[in-house]
Parts: sequence; structure tokens; C-alpha cells
Amino acid sequence: MENSNNNNDINNYNKIFKTELTQGEFNKLGQFIMSEYGIKMPPEKKIMLQSRLQKRLKALAIDNFKDYLDYLFSPHGMSEEVIHMMDVVSTNKTDFFRESTHFDFMLSEALPRLTKDLSVKNVKIWSAGCSSGEEPYTLAITLSEFKEANNQIDFSIFASDISTLVLKTAINAIYNEERIKEIPLVLKKKYFLRSKNHEEKKVRIIAHLRNKVEFARINLLELTPVREAKYHIVFCRNVLIYFDRATQLKILTSLCSNIVKGGYLFLGHSESITGLDLPVAPVVPTVFIKN
Repeated sequence: MENSNNNNDINNYNKIFKTELTQGEFNKLGQFIMSEYGIKMPPEKKIMLQSRLQKRLKALAIDNFKDYLDYLFSPHGMSEEVIHMMDVVSTNKTDFFRESTHFDFMLSEALPRLTKDLSVKNVKIWSAGCSSGEEPYTLAITLSEFKEANNQIDFSIFASDISTLVLKTAINAIYNEERIKEIPLVLKKKYFLRSKNHEEKKVRIIAHLRNKVEFARINLLELTPVREAKYHIVFCRNVLIYFDRATQLKILTSLCSNIVKGGYLFLGHSESITGLDLPVAPVVPTVFIKN
């Protein structure tokens, strides 16, 4: 009897994972994701979307996409399920010290200028699209290193993402040891704690740095320009590539309004603002200063 139940479970599992997303269902989902979150869903992403959403069908014990869409667009689905859907749909790839030239520029150019030439005492940074936290914690490490030689300054970091799933990882700040293998040993010893269980091969960001970073779930498409700028540096790297040009302009306009005059905007190395009317000027590739 036990084997029979196990076979039924396996058959049900396979049935769910053979469910296909029809073209009509893909179009409906794609239009919704684009209109609400600004993320492009071209035809070639149909298989990707189908594969990732299988996790949600399985979690909800729903065996077809028609029923899933009915649930998603119900009042309860729009308040709860849409968050889980975006957790699996959004792409989250990041590393510590990714595109390291940006952090080199911060130490050699941006931070000295802000703190010495502009007399900033408390550097405020926003990591927009922070994923699982590697970027804001790299920023915290960079600021901590700078502060050691400039002890009259302080800093705070705000980090946001659309995915609650990756934000949980970011808040916990626990990572596989493999994730920090490229970080210099001196920084590992200063800013990471090893698990007492060495077989786990886990590390955690030290409490002092964790306390310097505040996390929140934010949909960048819902941003509106602000009257009073707050941040000296905004990182929005490898996020804009998922949006069309009009959406990029909308998001960047709002982000730039949050940057103080003379502050910096950092984009990913594959991103460009050529042709966009924004109040910034290039300093070095993918780094801009607010006019």
C-alpha cells in the first residue's frame, strides 16, 4: 500500500511538471509582468517562464496554468501570490565585488571627493536591485575600508529588490564559503565569520556590517521622482537590461531625483544611457555624476 501511494505521488509530480503554458496564457502573463513590473517577456522567454512557474504550481497543488492564472488574478492572488510569482520570475545573479572597477573608483575618486571636497560626513548609498545582498555588503566593506583612513565619516546603505526570496538571504547574510573565495584573505578575516560547524562551509557577514544595511522590497517601476534628494551614491547595476527604453528612462529619472547634486550613479557595464535625457554626466564608463 505504501509503494502504491509513493507511485501516485510520483505520477502526480510528473503530471504537474509536464504542464505546458499555452501561447495565450504566456501572452497574458507577459503583458501583466510588463505593465506592473516593466520586465520584458519576449517570445523566447516562454520556456523559461513555464519552467520557473512550475515551482508555484507544485507549491499550490495546481495542475494546470489556466487554474493558476485564475488564482493569480483573484483578489487573494493579487495580494499574495503575485509576490511569490515575481520571486521565481525575477533573475538574481550577483557576486561579491562584481565589476570590481566600480569599487576601486569609489575608493580612489568618489569617496575622497564626496568627503573631502564636498564635506560629506555621512555617506548614504542606495543599492537598487540588490539581489541576495552581495552588492550592498561589498559596498559596506568598501566604505568600512575607507572609513579606517577617514575616521571622521560614517555611512549607511539602503538596499532594495523586488524578490522577497532573495531579500531573506540578504538579511540573513549567510553564504556558501565558495562565494567568497576570490575575496582577499585580509578582508575575509575582517568581515566574515565562519560557521562553527566546519562541515557546513558557510560564512556570515559580521554584525557591524549587517547593521549598516537596511533592506526593503521595492518595485522600481512604482518609483516616482522626489523633491529632496537623499543619496550620495546610487548603484543600479545589471537591472535596466530587463526593461524597454521607455521604462529605463522612467526608472532612471526617479533614481536620479534621489541623488544629491554632485553624487554618483553606477550602472552595469552592459548598460547604456545614450540618448536618454537625464541630469547626469559621464565620469568614467558606466559611472555618472549628478548635475
